[in-house]
Amino acid sequence: MRSMVILVDSREQETDRARTRYAQFGCPYERATIKTGDYSAKFLLPGGLWYDLSNDITVERKMNLDELCLCFGKDRKRFIKEFERAKENNIRLWLLLENSTFEKAYSGSYRSKYKPQSLIASMLAWQSRYACRIVMCHESVTGKLIHDILYYEGREILMGMVDE
Repeated sequence: MRSMVILVDSREQETDRARTRYAQFGCPYERATIKTGDYSAKFLLPGGLWYDLSNDITVERKMNLDELCLCFGKDRKRFIKEFERAKENNIRLWLLLENSTFEKAYSGSYRSKYKPQSLIASMLAWQSRYACRIVMCHESVTGKLIHDILYYEGREILMGMVDE
């Protein structure tokens, strides 16, 4: 598990905020083309081969509820396409929302005209429809949370391979 390398989708923009997030990983990272999502990982197996987790688990990050509203509104077709692609390929997608809480969603504490009841309905429907997991955090811990999600998901998959 110490060999974990986080994969950052090549389309992810290299900003100061992104570099801060990468520094929080606490492990190496590299740019890669990921089918769906923004982050995944790979692990070095005892035989010297790499196990690429991006075929099993990815994390899709949104910087706030405003960006999520855009995805559920104007960019809905593209967003559906991404989650459909994950579902078709049996990829479990985590939807990580920075600087967000359900309290903010219910109260409409975001800058979009997307109604709170529509936002909540879309979030909950997405979880059911695509078996995705929605997690929220402050941006100050995003990199750590991405690392931990991928680490523990990877550990479960690799331990399952050993048990077989």
